[in-house]
Amino acid sequence: MAATSPLPEPPPLRDLMAQDCIALFLDFDGTLVELAEEPDGIHVPDDLLENLRDLRTRLDGRLAIVTGRALDNFETHIGTCDLARAGSHGAYCLDEKGSRLGEEPNPLPDKAVETMRRFAAERGITYEQKAHGGALHYRNDPEAEQAVLDLATNVANEYELEMKRGKRVVELTASGAHKGSAVETFMAEDRFKGARPIFIGDDLTDEDGFAGANECGGFGIAVGERESQTARYHLPDVSAVHAWLNL
Repeated sequence: MAATSPLPEPPPLRDLMAQDCIALFLDFDGTLVELAEEPDGIHVPDDLLENLRDLRTRLDGRLAIVTGRALDNFETHIGTCDLARAGSHGAYCLDEKGSRLGEEPNPLPDKAVETMRRFAAERGITYEQKAHGGALHYRNDPEAEQAVLDLATNVANEYELEMKRGKRVVELTASGAHKGSAVETFMAEDRFKGARPIFIGDDLTDEDGFAGANECGGFGIAVGERESQTARYHLPDVSAVHAWLNL
């Protein structure tokens, strides 16, 4: 069933490109690929990376992937990537040549990781380790939500970490970075400077990306059923995103 939203669909990308210099920032899970019960259960179309490279060419290089996944995990699914990209919700940014942009974020304290791993094992949910954070996924047990939130809040307070919520996932990071800061980081690069940024994403953490695009003179496009307080436009699902991008 198609998702409904009070937001309108965006103008065609070709029209926007004819009017302005556009930069695109794309979330991955739930935006470019369908969500799955487990993080590693996603299906990635064989031609997705090549199609994204073609899109980058159409944009004169002004394309970046901004994902909640760690970048090494992202590449296990999409292949060796030569796109500008940010992982761990914007905490780790690389240009298309793989050069680090910004400061290196810190990993989580070992005791925080141990607490979350033990909790996940006891509850039968998934703990995803990242180089710069850790995530508790409870799509297989939605009733665990309050327990996950309570545990994550306690760990975040004890170790002065930042907590991010998504679709049946809670992530802790030691960095104050977010998807909006990733947009700002890329927009400071020569290739992106002066462009109008458009951020496309489906989850709560993408609200930061929408806000970052707004602050840089662009806008956000929310995907799926969740209502957005920050995006300007809406697309109903992953297929609609592909169609809008002409992938």
